Amino acid sequence: MSQTTIRLLQHEDYPYIEAMDTGIEDDYVPRVFDHLVTGNNRLYGLFTNDQLVSMAGYTIYAGRYAMLGRLRSDRRYRGNNYATTNVSHVLNEAFQLNGIQWVGANTQEENTPARRVLEKIGLKVYSTLHGATTDDTSMLETGAKTWQPIHSIKQKRDWLQAVYVQSATVFPYECYYAFPASDELFSDDDLQKWSFFENEAKTRIVITKYDQKKHHYLHTVYPWHDMTEQNGLWETIANEYRKLQTQTEEETYIWMDMTKEKAASLPSNHQFKLPSPWMLHGMERAEWEQSKAQIQKPKTIVGR
Repeated sequence: MSQTTIRLLQHEDYPYIEAMDTGIEDDYVPRVFDHLVTGNNRLYGLFTNDQLVSMAGYTIYAGRYAMLGRLRSDRRYRGNNYATTNVSHVLNEAFQLNGIQWVGANTQEENTPARRVLEKIGLKVYSTLHGATTDDTSMLETGAKTWQPIHSIKQKRDWLQAVYVQSATVFPYECYYAFPASDELFSDDDLQKWSFFENEAKTRIVITKYDQKKHHYLHTVYPWHDMTEQNGLWETIANEYRKLQTQTEEETYIWMDMTKEKAASLPSNHQFKLPSPWMLHGMERAEWEQSKAQIQKPKTIVGR
């Protein structure tokens, strides 16, 4: 008879990771395993008879958000609902932490199995975004004057309040990681590092910031759908991109999160790569508490 347990993974559990047959070539998780079990990161493993068959974890952002991820399953044990059981456990563990108000997960639109798991545990879709990348914006430039930089932290925060926080619109915090906006998401340290630029009419901004995943990126945030109509926008982005290139001296790209509608507005000769979009799923604490209350609510017994 098999015995199933779920527990927090530690550094000494690396041999279990190596023994998994996930079918993923060149998986980054084993390479950075030590990092994924320390700091703001946690990994949980579902074991059956001392065999690690499912893995999932979370990372904490801004003390308020937990992003689920690193979902891996051993192919030899699929079809037993282990992944759903493990991710559901991780979701509940994340909400047990003080301060966590939202838990989410990101998966590509084409990854049907992962999407099914997230839907089963009650996460709803918040946004669908292409992680669009390019190293050439010349087709979008018109020679217009670049936009004016904003240096004031207060002015930057006012823009974020107006465009994102007041409506809790999804904000691309890092490449691959977007969150429903809140005041807590934007620290003064971040706003000091991020570059904000405002058009001459003071009706639009663009935000650029540095990120590194596999490559170096100028992560560019523009929240409107008129990005091909704003004179000077792409000149501003291209100027910041060239600056970053001189600093990295390695493979460097522009990354912009685009809705399907925004991607469709690009001219036919654009140079962006548009991979399968990422779907952001999530749940607010109030929704989680309500779902837990429903589970724990005693059933009414109707007498004969």
